[in-house]
Amino acid sequence: MHEPLISLKGLRRDYASGDGTITVLKDIDLTIETGEMVAIIGASGSGKSTLMNILGLLDRPTSGTYRISGQETAALDNDALSALRREHFGFIFQRYHLLEEISALANVEIPAVYAGLDRGQRRLRAASLLGRLGMAERIDHRPGHLSGGQQQRVSIARALMNDADVILADEPTGALDKASGEEVLRILDELHAEGHTIIIVTHDANVAARAGRIIEISDGEIVSDTQRADAGIREKQEAPQAPSAKNRMGAGIDRFREAFLMACKALQAHRMRSFLTMLGIIIGIASVISVVALGTGSQRQVLANISSLGTNTLEIFPGEGFGDMRSGRVKTLVVSDADALAKLPYVAAVTPTVSTSATARFGATEANALVNGVGSGYFDVKGSKLLAGRFFDTASIVAMDQDAVIDENTAKTLFGGDADQAIGRVIFVGSVPCRIIGVISSQQGGFGSSDNLSIYLPYTSVQARVTGDMSLRSLTLKISDDAQTSVAEQAVTAFLTGRHGTKDFFVLNTDDIRQTITSTTQTMTLLVGAIAVISLIVGGIGVMNIMLVSVSERIGEIGVRMAVGARRQDILQQFLIEAVLVCLIGGVLGVALALLFGGIFSLFGSSFGLVFTATPIVAAVASACLIGIAFGYLPARNASRLDPVAALA
Repeated sequence: MHEPLISLKGLRRDYASGDGTITVLKDIDLTIETGEMVAIIGASGSGKSTLMNILGLLDRPTSGTYRISGQETAALDNDALSALRREHFGFIFQRYHLLEEISALANVEIPAVYAGLDRGQRRLRAASLLGRLGMAERIDHRPGHLSGGQQQRVSIARALMNDADVILADEPTGALDKASGEEVLRILDELHAEGHTIIIVTHDANVAARAGRIIEISDGEIVSDTQRADAGIREKQEAPQAPSAKNRMGAGIDRFREAFLMACKALQAHRMRSFLTMLGIIIGIASVISVVALGTGSQRQVLANISSLGTNTLEIFPGEGFGDMRSGRVKTLVVSDADALAKLPYVAAVTPTVSTSATARFGATEANALVNGVGSGYFDVKGSKLLAGRFFDTASIVAMDQDAVIDENTAKTLFGGDADQAIGRVIFVGSVPCRIIGVISSQQGGFGSSDNLSIYLPYTSVQARVTGDMSLRSLTLKISDDAQTSVAEQAVTAFLTGRHGTKDFFVLNTDDIRQTITSTTQTMTLLVGAIAVISLIVGGIGVMNIMLVSVSERIGEIGVRMAVGARRQDILQQFLIEAVLVCLIGGVLGVALALLFGGIFSLFGSSFGLVFTATPIVAAVASACLIGIAFGYLPARNASRLDPVAALA
């Protein structure tokens, strides 16, 4: 049984209007054979445009049946309808509906892109179609640089790109002057002669007269259907065929490339809006990276300062704690404890410490200083930095030498700051003359200001010549690198308690200080980082808002793409790529801004600098992409779900 190309039976189209409905098409019965040239005429509001939209699968009927070559369209999903539009229909619009950002050649190519055709072959075919329509010299021009007649020719070439069986022309001459209109009608006659089925929707009787069959519609009903006696059905001639489709992967790559290029062109066309959209992302990313770098830099500086106290060290003091008023009377911490502790396997070094304050004098200059009696291993335990001279050794301890190592504050006070000048000079510590053999950089002793003047002598010398007391202020232990400081602290506590018969001492673990301060800096970094993340979220919301505006501004473009065969996923992909691009470019600029800020920060000579590492930078750029996907999805989804006929309207 012969199936007509197009068959409509009992077709109705109702639209909601307030509490009721308006019927635009009423029980339309219509068949159109392959190769016919049909004109649908009627006054404005008669329903002819609605009929054309349904014929072109841009709209769906409320009831009735619509078959194409025997295939019922009512049960088809959106992708199947898109496929039919790509393969069977070509649209020529009254207002051309060309994409302004791309050339005439690229406009013609669009249906072939969505059909998955080979890039090289489709460009040749598009150029051939434009050349056939007299546009060979204008293929690289954008629509804004073409006349109305030239734009309509581009529209016709686009309709022919996939070798459409049916050409739907909506008022094809309505926006053209007489000469251009005649040229377009001549082209339609030629296409009909080649066997294309031509359906023209017009209110112009002169245009309709070119068709072999004229269908008049009024108030949603067909009131007449006449056919000229000399009209005939044309057999489709052999014409240059559209290139064959590529494999699925190749077609997907081509569609992605098209979506990516269109996203780039859209951003370029609205540069200021795109930059303002990126601004929230730029500030957010720059803030996150800078805060992390600031936290890392301050943490390293804190750890460096703690190193001046001695890393992996335990300091043992007499008494129950720093607030113990009786600690000065506890004399049980002695040198033999140091000798015993030094033999433990997890102890790398031990140095006894005694301390007192005294007046340091050189010539007419004198100042109060903290006198530290220490062992030869003290400077290694504390990680002291030697500026000039040398440290005293074990022989000096045994001989109770009056060799002194001073810090740079003492050198500055007594000698004007020249460390080399201090070496070999004799100063008086109280009434004891001491020869300076070394100068070290000032270091924090654990408590008090690092600006104190500090003088270091062998502890035996301080005990015998200064204090006259053989007890120790403290013992400082350096724990081996392969031992845990906390475990070593427990073991030392148990060991000394056993030696003394009671726990008459307390232990200061510098690793606890380090961990506490590190934890505090990390907490502060997280706190400020959380604030920066909020700015990222605000930036993401800005991206979503701008993308929603972009969708509303480009509804016409979306409608055209759907009319020429774009799937919903193609529209979704394009707008999603655009959102991700905005965030990705914003992320890269944010990284650059953070690095610039770090460079400027270092110029001010701060005691520490921003430390940038790869992990937060990569994470920031990745988060920018995720923001683009997360906040761009809703606008992109809204764009992909637009009704083609509503978008074109």
